[in-house]
Amino acid sequence: MEQSFTSNQVMALTGITARQLQWWDERGLVVPLKQGHRRLYSLDDVAEVAVICDLRRRGFSLQRVRLVIRFLQKEFGKRLVETVTGVSDYHLLTDGKRLFLETSPQQVIDILKNSRQPMFTICLSDTVRQVRAELHPDAARQRRVGGTHSGAKKTVLSGARRLRAGRVS
Repeated sequence: MEQSFTSNQVMALTGITARQLQWWDERGLVVPLKQGHRRLYSLDDVAEVAVICDLRRRGFSLQRVRLVIRFLQKEFGKRLVETVTGVSDYHLLTDGKRLFLETSPQQVIDILKNSRQPMFTICLSDTVRQVRAELHPDAARQRRVGGTHSGAKKTVLSGARRLRAGRVS
């Protein structure tokens, strides 16, 4: 059976409040398994909460976070955490009107160079890796010993997926 976390554990790990978790559940942002009145969060749920908390701390409104999550689900047909877990790092960039999800550092640089206004950028993959390493330190240690460190730069596949969305607002 997959490891599960209570609301109190999720709050301790992410710094979120009980009311925020309840609100996000009611709005369908992160929907945990329910056993009676208890909410049980999977590892993917906790990683998703951590990504959302990171976006909120960086100034994203909850409405904008929902748009990002819907965009990723529509484009990939997967949950946020399933999308950003993999070989490539996923960088989210926005100028407030447009949204970009890039997997190549060169593509990120190109967007920043060609932008006519300031761009906000965040590596979604880093947050997911941090949560997983925190919850499974043995697995993270084995990855570091076995080769690549979780924070190390990775070679991006040449066929990396590049997405663009229209207006975000």
